[in-house]
Amino acid sequence: MTEPDPRRPAPIPLAVITGFLGAGKTTLLNRLLADPAMAETAVVINEFGEIGLDHLFVEAKGEGTVLLSSGCLCCTVRGELVSTLEDLLRDRDNGRLVFRRVVVETTGLADPAPVLQSVLSHPYLAMRFTIDSVVTLVDAVNGEGTLDEHVEAVKQAAVADVLVLTKTDLAPDSAATVRLLRRLRALNPYAPMLDAARGEAVPAALFGRGFDPTKKIDDVAGWLAAAADDDHSDHDHPMPGDGQDGADVNRHDASIRAFALTTDRPVRSSALELFLDLLRSAHGPKLLRVKGLVHVEETPDRPVLLHGVQHVFHPPVLLPAWPDEDRRTRLVFITRDLEESFVKGLWEALAGVPRIDTPDAAALADNPLSLRR
Repeated sequence: MTEPDPRRPAPIPLAVITGFLGAGKTTLLNRLLADPAMAETAVVINEFGEIGLDHLFVEAKGEGTVLLSSGCLCCTVRGELVSTLEDLLRDRDNGRLVFRRVVVETTGLADPAPVLQSVLSHPYLAMRFTIDSVVTLVDAVNGEGTLDEHVEAVKQAAVADVLVLTKTDLAPDSAATVRLLRRLRALNPYAPMLDAARGEAVPAALFGRGFDPTKKIDDVAGWLAAAADDDHSDHDHPMPGDGQDGADVNRHDASIRAFALTTDRPVRSSALELFLDLLRSAHGPKLLRVKGLVHVEETPDRPVLLHGVQHVFHPPVLLPAWPDEDRRTRLVFITRDLEESFVKGLWEALAGVPRIDTPDAAALADNPLSLRR
C-alpha cells in the first residue's frame, strides 16, 4: 500500500451544484454560503447567455467569486473552467486567496458529464481537487415536463450524489410530486432526496459524500467516457442565422435561445406589469428562464428584481439598492421556440420606445379587442 506523500497538499473538496433553468441554484447557494460551515469557500458561477447576472445576487461576493459568462460549461467554457481552477490554485498557493472548498454552480443547460471530466481527467486538477459532491436541484413544479423535454435535466438528475427538490410548496398536486419522485428514483436509485422547502438542504446533508460513478445507473459511466473522448472543439452548435456549423455559446439546439434586453430608459411599474402579464399569458411555456434587474421610474435608486420560469413568476422584489454601478435595465431570457424580435418589440412598445408601424403602450393596454378586458 502506497503511503501518502506528506509534501503533497491534501486535495481540496470541489462541489458541483447543477439543475435545470430556474430550479433555484443561486437561492440554495446563498443559503449555504450564509452557514458558518461554508466559510472560506471559493465560488465559480457559470451563466448561459450574453449578460451575466447571477454573480450579483450571490451574497458571499469577493475575490473568490468568479463569473464564467461566455457560454455553457459543457461547451466553449470548459477550457475556461480549467483555467479558472488553475488560477484559484495559484492564488491560494501564493497566499493571495484563502479557501478550503470550491463550489461550481453550472448553468441550467449544462451537461454535467463534461464539467466533471474537466476535473477528473485533468492531471493537475485531479491531483489538487476531489469531487466532493454533485448536488442537483429539481423544480417540483416543472420537473416532469423538464425531464420529458431536456436530456440535460435527465443527466443532471442521474449523476447527482444528492437530489434537492425545490418549490414543493408550489407544486400543483401531490400526485404529480409522487410521479416526479418515482421518476427521479429510477434515474438515480441511491442519491438521498431532500426537500429545500422544508429546510433539509444544509451543508452537512449535501457535501462530503464523494462522487462515485459506480453508484449511478450504467448510463453515467458512458456519459463520462464520452466526455473524456470529446474535447468539444467540434461541438455542433449552429451560429445564429448563418446556416453554418460553429461554436455558438447561446445555442444547445435550434429551438433554444439566450438573449438580453438592456436599456437606459426607465419604465413605469404599470408598463412592467403589463409586459410580464402579456408575455406570460401568450408564451408562458416557452419562457425557460427570465431574470433581471429593471430600472423603474417610481424608484430610480432601487431596482426591481425579476425571476420567472415558464408560467411561474415570483413576485417582483424591490431591492434596497443597485448591486453594482450599472443602472440599466438588464433582462436575460432563455426561451424555446420564441423569437427574440417578438420579446424586444413588446418591451419597446410598453417602455415607450418609438417604432414605426408598431403599437405603443396605450394601444396595447386600451385595445377594446384585448383579451385582458
